[in-house]
Amino acid sequence: MIYLDNAATTPLHPKAKAVMLPYLAEAFANPSSVYGPARQVRKAIDDARQTIANAISATAPEIFFTASGTESDNWAIKGVLESPKAKGKHVITSAVEHPGVFNLCEFLQKHGYDITFVPVDEAGFVNPQDIENAIRPDTCLVSVMLANNEVGTIQPIADIGNITKKHNVLLHTDAVQAVGHMPVSVTDLGVDLLTLSAHKFYGPKGIGALYVKKGTPIGPLLHGGAQERGRRAGTENVTGIVGMAAALKASLEELPAEKKRLSALRDKLIQDILTTIPYTKLNGATGENRLSGSVNISFRFIEGESLLLHLDMLGFYASTGSACSSGALEPSHVLMAMGLTHELANGAIRFSLGRENTEDDIEKLLTALQTTVQKLRDLSPLYDDFIAQQKRGN
Repeated sequence: MIYLDNAATTPLHPKAKAVMLPYLAEAFANPSSVYGPARQVRKAIDDARQTIANAISATAPEIFFTASGTESDNWAIKGVLESPKAKGKHVITSAVEHPGVFNLCEFLQKHGYDITFVPVDEAGFVNPQDIENAIRPDTCLVSVMLANNEVGTIQPIADIGNITKKHNVLLHTDAVQAVGHMPVSVTDLGVDLLTLSAHKFYGPKGIGALYVKKGTPIGPLLHGGAQERGRRAGTENVTGIVGMAAALKASLEELPAEKKRLSALRDKLIQDILTTIPYTKLNGATGENRLSGSVNISFRFIEGESLLLHLDMLGFYASTGSACSSGALEPSHVLMAMGLTHELANGAIRFSLGRENTEDDIEKLLTALQTTVQKLRDLSPLYDDFIAQQKRGN
């Protein structure tokens, strides 16, 4: 097995697994109880909250635990809109957001809210000036992701933050793909809300967090008990919380060396595909403006799903885009927003590299791609027509 879908989920880090095990068995007490074992569990949550806060230059009271990145995205946007202090019903977002934001904004649009989807360029970048031009007196929130889950483009969030501050508008960023894979500081970015998800940086599934800057007006996510300072009721997922903190701490300790290593593997894979397989196109930004493990390539004249299935049979596991859009019949809204044709969007594959991938994996993948792409093109009427036209042109 060669796993190349780390943007969808990552394997659990051994250090995260080690700290989680006691909370699956002997350390089972409810952290809201007052006796000794419960206080020990509560301390584990407090320590984890502090660890996560330190990782993004926040304070512990600004970290709230949720069940996922999508839940955090929903809470950030709905919570601001439902706050009594909301300036209006206008939200600005981008055309390339994760479904946790994009689909929510489409839902809100159908229920009386005014949503502006700002465009992106061919590399997937949002122009901060477009954000500023879209701001109105009733704009209460801007939500733009830090790094794109499909093409890896890193957005100029700090520049957008300068704009939102100037206009007294709140800023949320979905940093699910970024945290643990690049330095992230809420102070440097200038954000009011930031989304994290543990299973994207080698933590467990089913646990996320939302950073809420002190003083940010936001309504509660769930009504009930007093957990998460009354904003997200329900007994805490202690096992997930301690695993999330351990995974993030380990990922950041390994980040300098791992970022350099993965960037080299990423660039090798991109270069090898583009130079040895004709009629291919890189999607997204290049160099430091791209996540270190992200590769998105369009293969002309074939369907990405067909290529994915053939790779699956050969033991290579990748994706055609967002794991949350898997099974969708329509082309990726991200790639379409970047100006790709239907053909190129439907022929795109995402390879997302992680800590377990090696140069040998890249070599084996390239060999498999060269053979499989040609095999599928030999079956494609579009490819036959293209080759015939090329011959006639010569």
